[in-house]
Amino acid sequence: MTSDPPIRQLLAPNPSPLTGKGTNTWLVGASDLAVIDPGPRDQNHLDAILRAVGPGQRISHVVVTHAHLDHSALAQSLSAATGAAIHAFGTATDGRSPRMTRLAPSLSAQGEGLDRDFQPDHRLADGQRLDGPDWSLTALHTPGHLGGHLCLALGDVLFSGDHVMGWSTTIVSPPDGDMADYMTSLDRLAARRWRRFLPGHGDPVTDPAARLAALAAHRRQREAQILLALEEGAAQISELTRRVYRDTPANLLPAAERNVLAHLIDLEARNLVAAVPELRPEAVFARR
Repeated sequence: MTSDPPIRQLLAPNPSPLTGKGTNTWLVGASDLAVIDPGPRDQNHLDAILRAVGPGQRISHVVVTHAHLDHSALAQSLSAATGAAIHAFGTATDGRSPRMTRLAPSLSAQGEGLDRDFQPDHRLADGQRLDGPDWSLTALHTPGHLGGHLCLALGDVLFSGDHVMGWSTTIVSPPDGDMADYMTSLDRLAARRWRRFLPGHGDPVTDPAARLAALAAHRRQREAQILLALEEGAAQISELTRRVYRDTPANLLPAAERNVLAHLIDLEARNLVAAVPELRPEAVFARR
């Protein structure tokens, strides 16, 4: 392709502290359209997507970056209305790391926003392509926010889902999220040159390299803060979170606790932190 195909953005009506202004639904193509992340189950948003299909156009592909309800819940209704097949890495729990699979029995009740009913018609493997008359999307498996998270490359433009956003950092909430995987996925994206990112929430990222570097630095800084907080003494996650997130509003502390847990699981695996009596959300954590 010598130029970008038409790309349009529709904003789902689901604003919140965790979704920003709402979920971005992306329409790619001039005739056969790929719809990336249909969004939450909302009739008005479904109607808006269908109205965006002009004369001589059809929705040929429904593509989901990951099976969280704010991205995937509308996929089945959109598929039924258009006949377009649904493409994704897999179900809500596919792609989980072996470590998170082992920990899931003690963590699964804390999972946030999983679309447990989601089933794609076609599974997208890492590196697999979807092609339209004027576009080609390449799936990049980027676990971290969710084990089955995909980014989708359109040349040097990346639909980055929830893996990279400009307005916020990404929630990594075990067992669905995995901090070690998240950092590896950041490194993978940083190894390529990108022109811009089109995320699942918020505005386009116009300097991808700088944003990737900033996100990685932020996570390393947060890890250092957690280790420093543990020097004040062993503590449970709620206390550690208050030590680290001193200025965070109370309504966002539960999400912050999940991020702290994700870091602690990674730190425990690297033998930098001990969990007593065992690695569980209610454990007492201490420096080794």
